[in-house]
Amino acid sequence: VQLQASGGGLVQTGGSLRLSCVASGRTISNYGLAWFRQAPGKEREFVAASRPYLGSSYRTYYADSVKGRFTFSRDNAKNTVYLQMNSLKPEDTAVYYCAARSGSLVQSAIGDSVQYDSWGQGTQVTVSS
Repeated sequence: VQLQASGGGLVQTGGSLRLSCVASGRTISNYGLAWFRQAPGKEREFVAASRPYLGSSYRTYYADSVKGRFTFSRDNAKNTVYLQMNSLKPEDTAVYYCAARSGSLVQSAIGDSVQYDSWGQGTQVTVSS
């Protein structure tokens, strides 16, 4: 599956952005999907993810640093996932990447970037203080 992320930009502290990631080539309904981010000089870190659970439902997971501020959602009909980011902070500044895994994804591996086999190109989010 190919992924195309968009929606990044420059926003003030406390502002909001919504990132989108459009998938092509395969339908994503059975995929584990995630957002990661990488700030300058830092390692890529997990932000949020969704994995199929018990048939047609999904479970969503968040890094502690974004819990309560970010919301992951997926629209399988549009083959798109979103990351709604509210109450943004300067420390949220990073390049944000969407990622997909075609096989099963266990909860313990949800934040491990090596579990994902497809990556989007990244979109820059800058939060000014």
